[in-house]
Amino acid sequence: MFNIHRVELDWAGRKLKLETGHMARQADAAVLAQYGETSVLATVVGAKSAKPGIDFFPLTVNYQEKTYAAGKIPGGYFKREGRPTEKETLTSRLIDRPIRPLFMDGFKHEVQVVVTVLSHDLENDPDILGMVAASAALTLSGLPFLGPIAGARVGLINGEYILNPMIDEMPKSDLDLVIAGTTDAVMMVESEAKELSEKQMLDAVVFGQKGFQPVIDAIIRLAEKAAKEPWNFTPPDLSAEKAAMGALIAEDLRKAFAQPQKQERYALIDAAKKKAMASMAPEGTEPAKVVKLGSVFKQLEQDVVRGDIIRTSRRIDGRDLKTVRPIQSEVHVLPRTHGSALFTRGETQALVVATLGTGDDEQYIDSLEGTKKERFLLHYNFPPYSVGETGRMGSPGRREIGHGKLAYRALRPLLPTAEEFPYVLRVVSEITESNGSSSMATVCGASLALMDAGVPLKRPVAGIAMGLIKEGNDFAVLSDILGDEDHLGDMDFKVAGTEKGVTSLQMDIKITGITEEIMRIALDQAHHGRQHILGEMAKAMTGARQELGEHAPRIETIKIPVDKIREVIGSGGSVIREIVAESGAKIDIEDDGTIKIASANKEAIDKAMARIKGITQEAEVGQIYKGKVVKIMEFGAFVNFFGAKDGLVHISQLTSTMRPNHPSEVVKEGQEVYVKLLGFDDRGKTRLSMKIIDQNTGVELPRAEGEPDPMEGNSSERPPRREGGGGRGGRGGGGGGGERRPRRD
Repeated sequence: MFNIHRVELDWAGRKLKLETGHMARQADAAVLAQYGETSVLATVVGAKSAKPGIDFFPLTVNYQEKTYAAGKIPGGYFKREGRPTEKETLTSRLIDRPIRPLFMDGFKHEVQVVVTVLSHDLENDPDILGMVAASAALTLSGLPFLGPIAGARVGLINGEYILNPMIDEMPKSDLDLVIAGTTDAVMMVESEAKELSEKQMLDAVVFGQKGFQPVIDAIIRLAEKAAKEPWNFTPPDLSAEKAAMGALIAEDLRKAFAQPQKQERYALIDAAKKKAMASMAPEGTEPAKVVKLGSVFKQLEQDVVRGDIIRTSRRIDGRDLKTVRPIQSEVHVLPRTHGSALFTRGETQALVVATLGTGDDEQYIDSLEGTKKERFLLHYNFPPYSVGETGRMGSPGRREIGHGKLAYRALRPLLPTAEEFPYVLRVVSEITESNGSSSMATVCGASLALMDAGVPLKRPVAGIAMGLIKEGNDFAVLSDILGDEDHLGDMDFKVAGTEKGVTSLQMDIKITGITEEIMRIALDQAHHGRQHILGEMAKAMTGARQELGEHAPRIETIKIPVDKIREVIGSGGSVIREIVAESGAKIDIEDDGTIKIASANKEAIDKAMARIKGITQEAEVGQIYKGKVVKIMEFGAFVNFFGAKDGLVHISQLTSTMRPNHPSEVVKEGQEVYVKLLGFDDRGKTRLSMKIIDQNTGVELPRAEGEPDPMEGNSSERPPRREGGGGRGGRGGGGGGGERRPRRD
């Protein structure tokens, strides 16, 4: 019934198994991959005919995580998986990027790759396994795929590169790098690093590429057993059409691409295309031929631009290969926001806004590994007007999520810890103009906006996008690429970091990979470009503002004993709600006793802090406090002096002048007074004194020579007990019922 084929290998200390023929047998190919106890199923289906009227390759990759894989039931009302999570979207892109360039040119059949996580051991991240399984399924499918590829994760722990570190090892790693490639070339890199050198990053790439070679060998062994017959596909020969179109408009295109301004350049390109179509596809031409000529026009664009750059080392806008476009950095461009920046590089512009929040603003993220909280959020928006077009506005797509995550990775290693800066940070990048690497503009603008908000970044962060034109053995590496150079070139290589080192590196290749030599040149050129951009950013701001903005919340932190948390919260949250209502501050209590009090109003913070201290801290003997008279008895006055704590000022301690007949001759209820905590009597009741404190200044008066020290006290100052045992008298359990006057000293 089943025709099952398997291969196994030991890979980075764990067993990797690849199996086909057991599940999803109606797909063109399906591979069940297992690493440790993490299992994924990758399926591939290709449409049997090309989709009419399209001039691009319609590949879709869907990575999906099922909660049953970790023994969980989804949250929410419907109790089933819904829209893709950020992790699923990013992993779909991670798988798509290295496989897309390896399909044969001209292949226009719709292809769908679905990768499903079936089991997760909470040790091995399924993203790498999903990439391996997808590559294996494509290799078996018979589709015109020039693979296989493989992928790996590289960590750097205690100065040593680690292949496929486990999930619980990653917090100790200075590097999280994912690499994919073929036997002899790198196709894709995605990484986050703690300011590593270019050499360390390159060594990590080489280490990862060598590390996944056994997996490529295993996929080939599986294909030798189970691969389907290759599809009968021959790339269309468009050489005659390209020669004819080149003779007609090649010079027009060359003149168009010599125009440095994007909109003017596009107008000339459109005019050249209309000229070619009018001659080669007059009205009434069948749609299939029109689509074919559209593909020819794109190829001709590539030939003109790429050939001129290789031949002259001059680019579309007239720059040489290394020059970065003019940069202008501005900060505090919006009056009410906590921090803002406008970063402009050539025709690319990002308006970036930083907002400071409290613990209530942390994002809760559900994943197969469990629920975690995120205190740094970076959101990237790319409206159609940024490229002079109309288009759909709505929820973020894969591109927006991917670009935002790249900028997030670039900045996160430089953020202060929660202990150093107890705020939740949200950065939003609005791309207002785009012509080349808006994600790197986001990195630069976000760094400036955070510093403008007063966030103490360790160092400013900048990013630069590199490109590649490769024709045979000739190649040119381009710094700060334009949109057209990205579209018509062979590589999108983005490097972000500080003056000290690299924090993020992302690379996508459109050809069958690049060599170590090209990567080394690109990294070195990116290093010099990044230093230049940091210098331009420094003209606007070099470090974080010392003071937070007028409208930013202030957060103060206090640590209380864990056993006091219940008292601060109160029954059913009654106490904490009362403190919030009275003070107007936001209060966040953590399980370890850390309390964060936030408000834009310092008075509100002070009021909440005083209440919490009054509940959780003990008054110190010998200290002077400002309090309020809350009850007057014949034997003295009760003063609320420390949060909710009251104490007795005995009638003999009210004033240093003649002893009054009644405390009301000296104080009134509601009156604010200064008191000194003398100590506690033998029943633990609080003893206070007013007479030794200057009531105008709160300063202790000097004691006359021979005058006894009131701190020594004696029990005669206690209120007397009532006959027959007595009840409680007055607020705070002050003592007797007050029907008898206490005896005088």
